[in-house]
Amino acid sequence: MSIRFDSEGKIFVIETANTEYAMKIEHDRFLTHLFYGKKGSEYPGKARYRSFSPYYQDIGEGFSLTDDYNEFAMFGSGDFRCTALKLRNSNGNCCTCFYYDSHEIITGREAIKGIPCARAQEGTETLVIHMVDNLTGCKLNLFYTVFPKHDIISRYFTLENNGTESVKIEKAMSICLDLPHHDFDMISLYGAHMEERNVQRTPVMIGNQRIMSRRGASSHQFNPFMALVSKNANETEGDVYAFNFVFSGNFLDEVEVDPNGATRVLIGLGEENFGYKLEAGESFSSPEAIMTYSADGLGRMSRNMHKFVRDAIVPRDPFKQRPVVLNTWEACYFDIDEKVLIDFGNEAIKYGMDMVVMDDGWFGKRLNDRAGLGDWYANPDRFPNGLADFVDRVKKSGIKFGIWIEPEMINPDSDLYRAHPDWCISCEGRERSLSRSQLLLDFANPEVVEYLKQSFKKTFDGVAIDYIKWDFNRHISEPGSPYLPADRQDEAIFRFYLGVYDLFNWFMETYPDVMIENCSGGGGRYDLAMMAVSTQIWTSDNTAARHRVHIQYGSLLAYPSYVMSCHVSNPMVLDDYMNLLDYKFKIAIAGMLGYELHILKMQDDVKNEIKKQIEFYRSVEQLIKYGDLYRLVSPFENKKGISSYYYVSTEESGEGYADRILLTHLQNEGARGENIVYNFKISEADSNATYKDSLTGKEYTGKQLNEGIEYVVSDKDMYGELWLFERV
Repeated sequence: MSIRFDSEGKIFVIETANTEYAMKIEHDRFLTHLFYGKKGSEYPGKARYRSFSPYYQDIGEGFSLTDDYNEFAMFGSGDFRCTALKLRNSNGNCCTCFYYDSHEIITGREAIKGIPCARAQEGTETLVIHMVDNLTGCKLNLFYTVFPKHDIISRYFTLENNGTESVKIEKAMSICLDLPHHDFDMISLYGAHMEERNVQRTPVMIGNQRIMSRRGASSHQFNPFMALVSKNANETEGDVYAFNFVFSGNFLDEVEVDPNGATRVLIGLGEENFGYKLEAGESFSSPEAIMTYSADGLGRMSRNMHKFVRDAIVPRDPFKQRPVVLNTWEACYFDIDEKVLIDFGNEAIKYGMDMVVMDDGWFGKRLNDRAGLGDWYANPDRFPNGLADFVDRVKKSGIKFGIWIEPEMINPDSDLYRAHPDWCISCEGRERSLSRSQLLLDFANPEVVEYLKQSFKKTFDGVAIDYIKWDFNRHISEPGSPYLPADRQDEAIFRFYLGVYDLFNWFMETYPDVMIENCSGGGGRYDLAMMAVSTQIWTSDNTAARHRVHIQYGSLLAYPSYVMSCHVSNPMVLDDYMNLLDYKFKIAIAGMLGYELHILKMQDDVKNEIKKQIEFYRSVEQLIKYGDLYRLVSPFENKKGISSYYYVSTEESGEGYADRILLTHLQNEGARGENIVYNFKISEADSNATYKDSLTGKEYTGKQLNEGIEYVVSDKDMYGELWLFERV
């Protein structure tokens, strides 16, 4: 059992392979937090009562929610720190008080209605704690789902209005966690379009710190992932508490340190961009948030997250091996031509590529980015014999076929907008602002979602599509819904995403053998919910090698290679073309490989080099997809953009030792006369085994790999090296 309840001490304990989480029912009605951390550790002592701390008359001054570690803090309850739930009742006040009523332990887990969530795994159990508010008649259910072998606990809540009057949720957080000290740094991922997921590490200070998105998307600017780490934490040592949110819209990561020095962590929808009215008889479910603890540094935390996402988040992979795609965007942009794309397919398959993806420009009157979004029918001028006939001709060579869509968007210059201007996200009386000449469809309106289902079905049925690239190229301004009544406008973005997930699920059910790759101007919705409804995500629109080194390193801190779509694009520096092509490839094979270039304009030596690249990628694809990642050098910690890491496979030995090791070293800038030396220690190599680098033929003992390979950084810019160690 991963979950147990001590009825005498009234203590709940949740265990994973290496961690323990404990909470207690105090005075028969309050749920207080005891501990989260390394299994077998002693629980910390309680905070002492202080003056100005409200207490309950029947209990006395020995207990106050102001000073205790609370399991799910509520607004107006006497806990003056940041809170997880704020509920406005029919009396107009927001005093929120729920008390323990009962609990149950469930084998497996319940799915969250309308919102992506993790799938149950071997050993998964769920603790449900039922709490009640006799004043409003509402019932609060706290869900704790444990994934033992992943060292992951997920949390969310449901709220049932069993009273006679409506209530309004004004703050909703899925995780509330109290930690007894504040000797932490906070690690977060920030950025911008084409500069996603930079790693930031800052001290946690007394007071309140927030990371959030107000953009109607998880965003390029701030990713929902966050970690609190001990001051000494590095890749292999130190305490790491990491958190993430399974949702694609606005979010709030909140950390508050009180004057006693205790730290509170909250992850959820927040309050600034969210509200939800609950009528009598209605219920609400929050999105799921996940947390993991590592006593062995950042590397262990990342591997926990990676395995969890692969096993429990990402849907079934429709292909035995990931298709190496050739995307037409950087080659053709909007200038889609049947003959050129057929020639693309015929040429691409000769050199090992598996799929041609027709990007933007195929539908409606989409000759540029100012028209056509919403009109999801093939342009008859570009496809005179129809889309199905064209796709069949592309696939005659044996290549697979993919297509680009952007379902959530609409151009004012479109047939759909002219017919339904009321189907856009907008605020009554306010001007509708454009971004990339487009507006957003109101997915809170079920009629809009149903229209799109029928529109895509009419266009795609009978068309032999293997892959869909789903894009989202603007954020949400004027966040209102013409469909919703005035007292529910705070729900517009949340309900928008319920519609988005509904459409994703429809695509997966209607076209079960079609792979979906997500995109939002690259990595603008690089979140766990999007990973739950698509196989992989386009990491960034920026394919420049210098930037990709950083973007991919930051992405891999929280998310696995399994979802990271990485393309080799056309090098722009002609006098160093082959070296840049090689460097871009060595960067791209940190994830799932693809290409973004005009293959018909490539010289034969370039195409032959690409063929060799793909052959090597195929030899290591399973190692990259399923192997454990170990980071050695961070490009965020040196001025030359040096990044070094390796993937390890241990499946064949069955002993926890490495069978295959792919070591990668990348450098945007060379040493340039500096003596820069690294010692690449491969701690997972079997010290009693012999390994051969299949790229050079050189043999190493496992002990040599354990002790480290000395590497002297060369003077070359834009340079990378690979080693593939295989057990002899």
